[in-house]
Amino acid sequence: MTAAPVPAPPAEVLGVPWPGRCLVMGILNVTPDSFSDGGDHLAPESAIARGLELMRDGADLVDVGGESTRPGAAPVPVDVELARVVPVVRALAEHGVPVSVDTTKAAVAAEAVAAGARVVNDVSGGLADETMVELVAALAVPYVVMHWRAPSAEMRRHARYGDVVAEVREELGRRLDAVTAAGVDPELIVLDPGLGFAKRPAHDWRLLACLDELATLGRPLLVGASRKSFLGAALACDGPAPPPRDRDAAGAAVAAMAAAAGAAVVRVHDVAATRQAVRVAARLSEARTGRTGGPT
Repeated sequence: MTAAPVPAPPAEVLGVPWPGRCLVMGILNVTPDSFSDGGDHLAPESAIARGLELMRDGADLVDVGGESTRPGAAPVPVDVELARVVPVVRALAEHGVPVSVDTTKAAVAAEAVAAGARVVNDVSGGLADETMVELVAALAVPYVVMHWRAPSAEMRRHARYGDVVAEVREELGRRLDAVTAAGVDPELIVLDPGLGFAKRPAHDWRLLACLDELATLGRPLLVGASRKSFLGAALACDGPAPPPRDRDAAGAAVAAMAAAAGAAVVRVHDVAATRQAVRVAARLSEARTGRTGGPT
């Protein structure tokens, strides 16, 4: 049986022209406690400089987030998240940077879009804030819907699956139906299997191996593996797992494999290496199909 290809976004679905390859979304955490870079860019000036650097490295979008979603993280008040995110979004947008906002809060999404964000990336898929989906429908902006079972503080105890691929597909499908029923244009939806969110390493690897099954939902897929603990576990061998910052080569390898499997977007910390990785994946896909691609 031929696997279903992962659908690519049509032009502009993520706020940028579709380049004929997997998009690279650069991570910009404006937080004190993110798992790999917390505190690095908490000051607005540092965050803006980092966002511009990500674009110079080849990011197609820069994803700005003001609340850590690492396992065990505490929630952030709306006013604090707004103060962290909005000035950075506004400044980057003024520099012409395509920005997405990484938030579960409708109030933050609304202010970020007003400041120039083109995409809402919601790790809860609209479950954390009951007003988010209505807002996104009204704004008519691209919406990344992630598989989510519980807030960060309690997600570990929800990492129980019989068949992780079937269950994630079913749960994402239900969210896709609910979000579109609430008025969000299905052509603006991107789905994310939520690697590391209520997942054990074996679950993450299984989902990566079965992106084609998730693609049967009919929407483009975003894969966020960068620096996560399942990569550290895979690299540990007989010693300790390398720290998150030392996992970027492994992250680029996963990005290449995800892109070759048809992922539409990869969300990463190391943009320069990942841009090279997805270019190689695009060339491999072209060689397999016999078509010739343009610049990537």
